Amino acid sequence: MAVVINTNVAALHSARLLSASSAQLSKSLARLSSGSRIVSPEDDSAGLAQSINFDAQIHRNSAADINVQNAISFSQTQDGFLQKVQKALDRMSEISVLAQDATKTDEDRSNYNSEFTQLFDFIFNDVATKKFNGVSLFSTSGLEVTIDSDATTFGLTPIDLDGDVSFILLGLSVDTSANAFTTMTTVKTAIENIAADRAKVGSNLARLTMTSESLQILNQNLSAANSLIRDVDVAKESTDFARNNILVQSGTAMLAQANVIPQTALRLLG
Repeated sequence: MAVVINTNVAALHSARLLSASSAQLSKSLARLSSGSRIVSPEDDSAGLAQSINFDAQIHRNSAADINVQNAISFSQTQDGFLQKVQKALDRMSEISVLAQDATKTDEDRSNYNSEFTQLFDFIFNDVATKKFNGVSLFSTSGLEVTIDSDATTFGLTPIDLDGDVSFILLGLSVDTSANAFTTMTTVKTAIENIAADRAKVGSNLARLTMTSESLQILNQNLSAANSLIRDVDVAKESTDFARNNILVQSGTAMLAQANVIPQTALRLLG
């Protein structure tokens, strides 16, 4: 190799390698400090795009799960009130039989009828008008619940408490033995209806619970896939960091040596 002064090829080569090693060292340091394998888009442009889509889908799934959880709470509230209606109907059924007792007086039946009326009022004017966050619990139309990241909806089976119970009990009484018998037959129908309503709520809850579990499993798997793209392998990156650190130190030393090479020409001139 020729001995020259103006162009130090060895120093240029060493400087280039040192610059590359320094860049890799800085990148390793950034990955370890951030915990992310992708600190800049050029690190993995396709992976970054896929990761962004995963993040968005995970967030949409989480929002859908919140919707489903709220629908579960809605249905549980429905069932809680239906249990109260069931209890009221059980007592109304009992009263209708007691009022048919031949040993009861008209005053006794009047007292039974007063209790019967209060229980009916509890169902008709109290429970049937209840709302959940401003939404009727017992509407004739079902709620559409968003159940996935693509906004697919699931319609809850509606519970028409007025149609199934309240309206069929209107005008009934137990003030006479004959009326008590008629009332007993109608209340039995209302009890059958309330049993069917609770079964509908149970079906809604079963579907919603399974949907929520599916969303959580999906998010878990999406997060695992996203981790493979975004998260840094600390063990591997620590090894790369140590190697790049050594290369920077050795490169710095070699650059210093390369810068001394032109001094050889001075000895020739001397």
